Amino acid sequence: MSEPGRPLGSERWAGAVDSVGSHTLANVLAQTQYRGVVASCGLAQGPDLPASVLPFILRNVTLAGIDSVNAPQGVRVEAWSRLARDLDLKKLAQATQMLGLAAVPDVAKRILEGKIRGRVVVDVNL
Repeated sequence: MSEPGRPLGSERWAGAVDSVGSHTLANVLAQTQYRGVVASCGLAQGPDLPASVLPFILRNVTLAGIDSVNAPQGVRVEAWSRLARDLDLKKLAQATQMLGLAAVPDVAKRILEGKIRGRVVVDVNL
């Protein structure tokens, strides 16, 4: 996903949250299903967007930016309220693995290889 891809790929995602940007975001957009929505909230790979307009025109894909820095207090309160009300903590726990600081290099390698799914939490006290 982090390398240059095709301007339009097979429809894979109904929606996505991207914290990476650059080629990864471009590839996610290219693989988003008709009328899908992609939220962008980070620039880990870079601030550029080397993408085509094809997903927007041919599939009616929406790219939404997430701005947590300047969001009004009311919007923040509503977001936290929705998380408290709607987030299934059992599903979150099933998708989460805890690890100690010593395991980070190995897990980081596996993340970059696309072999990790879900959420990884590093507990520096383990």
